[in-house]
Amino acid sequence: MAFKTLVAALMAATALGGCATMAPRYERPALPVAQNWPTSTQDATGASGADVAWRDVFQDARLQGVIALALQQNRDLRVAVADIERARAAYGVQRADLLPSIEATALGGRGRTPASLSQTGQAETSAQYRVTAGFTAYELDLFGRIRSLNEAARQSYLATEEDRRAVQVSLIGEVANAWLTLAADQELLAITDDTLATRDAALQLTDRRFQAGAASELDLRQAQTLAEQARSDAAVAKARVDQDRNALRLLAGAEIPSHLLPPHRLAEAGALANVPAGLPSDVLTRRPDVAAAERRLQAQNANIGAARAAFFPHISLTAAVGTLSPALSGLFGAGSGTWSFAPQIGLPIFAGGANVANLRGAQASRDAYVAQYEKAVQIAFREVADALAVRATAEDRVAAQTRLVEAASAAQRLTQARYDRGVDSYLELLDAQRTLYAARQSLVAAQLALVANRVELYRALGGGGRS
Repeated sequence: MAFKTLVAALMAATALGGCATMAPRYERPALPVAQNWPTSTQDATGASGADVAWRDVFQDARLQGVIALALQQNRDLRVAVADIERARAAYGVQRADLLPSIEATALGGRGRTPASLSQTGQAETSAQYRVTAGFTAYELDLFGRIRSLNEAARQSYLATEEDRRAVQVSLIGEVANAWLTLAADQELLAITDDTLATRDAALQLTDRRFQAGAASELDLRQAQTLAEQARSDAAVAKARVDQDRNALRLLAGAEIPSHLLPPHRLAEAGALANVPAGLPSDVLTRRPDVAAAERRLQAQNANIGAARAAFFPHISLTAAVGTLSPALSGLFGAGSGTWSFAPQIGLPIFAGGANVANLRGAQASRDAYVAQYEKAVQIAFREVADALAVRATAEDRVAAQTRLVEAASAAQRLTQARYDRGVDSYLELLDAQRTLYAARQSLVAAQLALVANRVELYRALGGGGRS
């Protein structure tokens, strides 16, 4: 009978605690940005970059291998995963308050009362043994305070999930950029080595001509100047390649196998797909950092419900059932059953304005998170708009730079032939060589900017982390 009483009390408590919360109804703030991108896109009404898996964007098998390695070994991503587990645990602790915490206790004791204090005038020895199960101070969530706190914890947990997605998308972009930068710098090093070899050969030829009296000392010093400049450039380029490898190793979190390293020419790297822009209203609300900001806004909205509930009565229940006997042998005998039920209600009358202050604080926090959410949307909009602006001209820049290299190469050959015939001066030949050298370097920079723009557009659009 006592057990049925406890079960009935539990059922009544959970039923009474199943009410709705007093949190304001959540409505997503209007996006504080334009409905279309500033730069026109042909795919503005098509698929969104948030739907594109990273393997569909980064199509080189070597780059895919490095990205997969980073997703397994990168320490920043591991921290983000640990943060998720910590938030999940905090949510579990908060969620446990929705149900009573039942504990079983066993108690035994013996005591002696002296004759001077005994009602019978004789010394007495008494014993008591008790076994009970029940719950203590279980709050009936009549006004949704606990449910509001539970919802706030849930939204905070979901925000950490979005944070992990943001870290993952950012990591994929950083690894791709580091891998492509290494390829570009390796090509620049090859260009510098090639130029150094050419200038060393020119220096030796000029030196022989000077010794024979066919060239001036000025020609010799100019040739020497260009050779040493190329030698210095080669040293800088070699150091930059080593730094790129170190950066890529740090991002991957492990040593990069040699077969996954990029080629020595950027043009030989696998293609990077162009990511569709989609519509701002679709893209921006699905970007991980924007989604995380909205989750935190929803958590603050739920906290308002908890602050409102503090103005209403606080009801808690304590109940227990068990057995009680003066002898251990009779603890579970007939007629030893016992039970207790003690409801308690607290009505806030005067708290020195604390409840009002807490409510105002919760509302102010909600307003601050609205502003943070809107700022996250505006930052995302600008990043996508900037990437689209670069995309609109990046291919034209590469094409123009390619034609410049072809023209500079032709000019250098013609100037060399004219110098050999004595038509042009050595100064004109040196100028043609410098122009070709700079044009080849600029072409690699333009090619890197093109592929880096596609990486940035993938990240700015919140590209999917799915494989």
